[in-house]
Amino acid sequence: MHHQTQPAVGPRTVEFADLLAANTEFAASFAYGGYDGIARAGIGIVTCMDSRIAPLAMVGLKPGDAKVLRSPGGRVTEPAMTGLVLAVQLLGVRRILIVPHTRCAVAGITEDQLRQRIDRAAGWPTADLLRLDAIPDQTDALRSDVRAVRENPLIGKKAAVAGFLYDVDTGRLRLQS
Repeated sequence: MHHQTQPAVGPRTVEFADLLAANTEFAASFAYGGYDGIARAGIGIVTCMDSRIAPLAMVGLKPGDAKVLRSPGGRVTEPAMTGLVLAVQLLGVRRILIVPHTRCAVAGITEDQLRQRIDRAAGWPTADLLRLDAIPDQTDALRSDVRAVRENPLIGKKAAVAGFLYDVDTGRLRLQS
């Protein structure tokens, strides 16, 4: 028996009403309750935050099958590496895909160029507010990330690691390293 609760009414409720309504529909047929958090297919995916990427669908998986970590540019940042260690050591991950994508906003430019774009959009200098990691050479960055994950002593011997480039215009993955 499902109990429906009404969302709390507050100053932001109206701005999120469409999302709360969609969540009510989602919850009405929710089928993933009781899962234990183990990656059922043994897959870990590091990919970009880009909304054109559907990480599970692009490799034929469904919720509960994989651990998905997102970062700008699909980079293996320190938090992503921590997530991969947890996924491998505790959550059943045995294969890791590192997946940046074509036409990425942070790829093919320098940090200065990226900062200038953000400064223009914000209307003021952002230098002290955030750390940016532009990706001048996406292929080199991917190789470096794959190597770092493979060489991590808490991951390398327990999981296969590969780098792929996702094409946002075709949906295809291309093995890179």
